[in-house]
Amino acid sequence: VQLQASGGGLVQAGGSLRLSCAASGRTFSTYGMGWFRQAPGKEREFVAVITRSGGASTYAASVKGRFTISRDNAENTVSLQMNSLKPEDTAVYYCAARTGYTSTSPPQYDYWGQGTLVTVSS
Repeated sequence: VQLQASGGGLVQAGGSLRLSCAASGRTFSTYGMGWFRQAPGKEREFVAVITRSGGASTYAASVKGRFTISRDNAENTVSLQMNSLKPEDTAVYYCAARTGYTSTSPPQYDYWGQGTLVTVSS
């Protein structure tokens, strides 16, 4: 599967952004999907994941209550709605796909998008 992320940009603290990830192929619903991020000088970290059906999701503690992950299996897309953004949310955000169950561990993912930069100014 090929993934194409979009929607990043510059936003002031307290603002919102919506990231989207478009997937190629006809087996999108067989992949657990996730959003991860990597800030300069830091390791890639888990943000949110969603199950194949979209029926369940898991969030990092740092974003819970502010971010919402969703997917549309008919459109082959996964999105991340980010509200109440903070400067510490600044990072390159990646969508990723994993065959089968979701995982919060980046090495468990098989396919990655190219990343989209989110910059939150204070």
